Amino acid sequence: MAVFGVLAAVLGVVGVIAPDALLALMGFAPAAGSRRAEGDHTVVFLTASSMAALNMGVYYVLAALADWKAFFRWTVPFRLLTCVVFTLAVAGGRAPAGFLGVGLWEGAGAVVTGAALRYERRRS
Repeated sequence: MAVFGVLAAVLGVVGVIAPDALLALMGFAPAAGSRRAEGDHTVVFLTASSMAALNMGVYYVLAALADWKAFFRWTVPFRLLTCVVFTLAVAGGRAPAGFLGVGLWEGAGAVVTGAALRYERRRS
C-alpha cells in the first residue's frame, strides 16, 4: 500500500508539474507544448486528475502507516473496477494502447493487495 501510495503521489506531482511527461507515458499526444483546439481542456483535466492522484497517494501512505486493514480491503474491488473500465476504454478505442498499463497496474495492485490480506488473515 505504501509503495502504491508513493508512486501515485509521485506521478500526481509529475502530472501537475510536467503534464507532457505523464501523457507521453500513457501514449497520449503532448498537451502543454502543442497547440490545442479551442475548448480542449486536456491540461485542466490532467491537472485535476494529477491532483487527485497526489491526494490518493497520500491517503494510501497514511493508511499504510496506520496499518488500516479495512481501507486496504475497500481498495481491492474498486481497483479491480478501475482495471476493467480502463481496459475497456482501450479495447473500445477510447484510449490509446499505452493507457492499458494504467489499468493493468490497478488490477495487479488489487490482486497483490487482496492476496496479502488473505495471507495475513490465514497466518493469524
